[in-house]
Amino acid sequence: MIRSTTLAPLALASALVLAGCGTTGDESTSGVSGAATSTATATASATSASPSGAGISAEHNDQDLMFARAMRVHHEQAVAMSQTLLAKQSIPEEVRQLAEGVIAAQGPEIEQMDRMLQAWDASATAEPGGMEGMDHGSMDGGSDGMIGEEDLDRLESAQGTEAARLYLEQMTVHHEGAIDMARQQATDGANPEAIELAEDVVAAQEAEIAEMDRMLQELPAES
Repeated sequence: MIRSTTLAPLALASALVLAGCGTTGDESTSGVSGAATSTATATASATSASPSGAGISAEHNDQDLMFARAMRVHHEQAVAMSQTLLAKQSIPEEVRQLAEGVIAAQGPEIEQMDRMLQAWDASATAEPGGMEGMDHGSMDGGSDGMIGEEDLDRLESAQGTEAARLYLEQMTVHHEGAIDMARQQATDGANPEAIELAEDVVAAQEAEIAEMDRMLQELPAES
């Protein structure tokens, strides 16, 4: 099940994060957040250079279509989860920076996948109300890493360290699902831009998983 969080302000949120990530002097800033911001900046530049699918090869197969459709929904949930966390108080700064980095990187990638689908003259979904290749479920269920409604509700209601812990645990599962999807795309896809994006997703999210594991180990125990 996909959480029905409104993402209308996505482009604005991405732009604000991109503008702000480079201004902090906090020594606790993680290398992953900086890497995510750099990736997002490069992707955003590509976005402005090719507003209507220009520069995207028309060559594609069914795997490319499934990847673009599924991964954009996957990214939308990651952005929504990050926005939920950022609206809370008393979140550790390093975890907050990670969430900002997720929005900064994945917002432009959603736009890139929209341009791919436009270049292929394809809709965002395979059929009305459906999404092929997606197995939505709880953290213990769906192989695509999509977080179920019950777990999202837990994140929504949590505060402080508990919210940070839930976010890191859920985003780790979410990233693992994205990596599996991206690896399949890198192996079976035909479109060079989609394959390159998939490889970028694997590299960035593997690094973020390592950082999130470290952050989880360093979070104070819940009282």
